[in-house]
Amino acid sequence: MDLLDCYRLLGLRSGASFPDIKSSYRRLAQQYHPDINPNDERAKEKFIALTEAYKFLLQFIPPQEQSSYQNVPQAVETPQKESNRVEETPQRSHSQPLRSPSQQVPEPPHIAEIERRLKWKTYEQLQQFLKERRFPQAIALAEALMERLPADAEVRQWLAISYQLWGRALIVDKQLLKARIYLKKALKTDPNNKSLINEVERDFKKLEQVF
Repeated sequence: MDLLDCYRLLGLRSGASFPDIKSSYRRLAQQYHPDINPNDERAKEKFIALTEAYKFLLQFIPPQEQSSYQNVPQAVETPQKESNRVEETPQRSHSQPLRSPSQQVPEPPHIAEIERRLKWKTYEQLQQFLKERRFPQAIALAEALMERLPADAEVRQWLAISYQLWGRALIVDKQLLKARIYLKKALKTDPNNKSLINEVERDFKKLEQVF
């Protein structure tokens, strides 16, 4: 995917401003979000492609321009604002299947129910992407969920594991510099997960041996 493809995907002309990029992404993400289009595989793929294009374009937007606006758009609006509760989850190894979202203490309706439904549907899709070794799509999906639920410990763990699995696959493919980037992202995303740290350290040793 190049710059022109990203602009076209978001329905924009080349060189569009950050507010236009953000506005277009937000509108299209709402339209194609999996939570709004259940059992629609085309909508899911479109949502993932839109998210990848948006994140790619952000790399070329000057930081000062982004800082003038809210950086992260939410894909689906919720009826009211509410801060997300931090969920304490046990640390786990990526060799185990991703743990499904835990049962939550009942929260106020509306937002709580929407967030739980979104989290569950995204979890199922993420599992499928990882099983099929579609790591870029898994990462885009997990990143989008992390933007929506930034304080959720489970989601942070899923994203870190997705980064690590992609990094490991890149080592096998001899894309060593890119592998190092994603392994570092895994550590940065979930820095207190001891099991993850130990496994990433082993991955780095394999990386050094290949070098």
